[in-house]
Amino acid sequence: MELLLIDMPRLVQQVIFNSILLVTALLFSIKAKEIYRNIKMGKAEDRSDQPQQRLKNMTLLALGQKKMFRNMIPAVFHLCIYVAFLVTQIELIEIILDGMTGIHRIFWPMLGGFYTFIISFIELLSVFALVATIVFLSRRNLLKVPRFQMDEMSGWPKLDGNIILYVELFLVFCIFTMNTADMVLHNGEYGFLVSGMLMPLFSGFSEGTLHFLERFGWWGHIVAVFAFLIYIPFSKHLHIVLAFPNAYFGALDGGANKGEMANMPRITEEIKLMMDPSLPMPEEDPNAAPARFGAKDVEDLSWKSLLDAYTCTECGRCTDACPANQTGKLLSPRKIMMATRDRLEEKGREVAKNGPEHDDGKALIHDYISAEEVKACTTCNACVEECPVSINPVNIILELRRYLILEEANSPEEWNLMFGNVETNGAVWKLPASDRMKWIDEMNE
Repeated sequence: MELLLIDMPRLVQQVIFNSILLVTALLFSIKAKEIYRNIKMGKAEDRSDQPQQRLKNMTLLALGQKKMFRNMIPAVFHLCIYVAFLVTQIELIEIILDGMTGIHRIFWPMLGGFYTFIISFIELLSVFALVATIVFLSRRNLLKVPRFQMDEMSGWPKLDGNIILYVELFLVFCIFTMNTADMVLHNGEYGFLVSGMLMPLFSGFSEGTLHFLERFGWWGHIVAVFAFLIYIPFSKHLHIVLAFPNAYFGALDGGANKGEMANMPRITEEIKLMMDPSLPMPEEDPNAAPARFGAKDVEDLSWKSLLDAYTCTECGRCTDACPANQTGKLLSPRKIMMATRDRLEEKGREVAKNGPEHDDGKALIHDYISAEEVKACTTCNACVEECPVSINPVNIILELRRYLILEEANSPEEWNLMFGNVETNGAVWKLPASDRMKWIDEMNE
């Protein structure tokens, strides 16, 4: 093991590395704090029950990728990248310690042959990740899988989906450049599997060139990782972080999984008073603003719906499964989540700049999501079932639709007829209760 602290060029590199590390941590934390603040703009909702079941769901869905395997081929390739991402953090820890301390391959003297096994395993996973990355780039840009070519995926979303794949290619290139050059410099002493096979490609280079290539791979890898950390909060790849809390706070077995719409306390109280006028009137704050029915903007949604928006992977499985979308309707559950996130980002900036009382004249409904989209939903929950990270677009759609109906009286005539039947007959059919069961008598005749 070579101590590098007395080597001035390496000392300069340490200073540069630690400065970059500090700036990266600062920028990431600033954006993370902003995202947390935006999510807290949503309405309170208790998701703290059954912690053991929630931990189980998080383990299966976020860590175990359970839902991904409903579509086997892309799931296998995604697993290659996912496992490589997890395991390569071991090598990333060593690179960070190398940069902080100036000690080259700090774990090598301590672990010996086990170190060789770990790095060889990481290299093998990197090869699988390289193949998977090429496959995913091909699916997006050559095969043009339909769910990646929809209107909401044009422009930045398409570029965003490709950026991480290009970064992955660069990271793999840097890893093998660093390890192979280091192997040649040390006469294959480390015994790494894949880079050992690549040594003949570097064998004709001078020692100075090999040092340059090793440093290029080292710096290229770590700078790309730091750049990705800064970039993640602005990207759909934030799901790498948020998939875990989102799966933990996801709906457990019960009504929310089946599209059950939560009652509004104010309406429940009014109905109870209508049914029993003897009940005491609820106390109200005379200075409080009137409660809004449904959701007009992002602050009217629950914090979990806002967390859903930030967690969306834009994979399009929800839209692929949506019967309304398949029949040509304007609705795309993925677009609902993307629009909610875009509005939340804009609203968050406005609140930070001008305060929570500022009104920019925009709203989630109409400005970001049209009434036509909201009305097209059949509440079948196909999108909820398909989402690999427990996102529920139906909750957002129902709240927006509730606002359209109760606040704007904006509903189709067919719905109004149904509402009238429910109000007068207690059912969606235009029949009195006494006549609705006559078919049973007719069947028995």
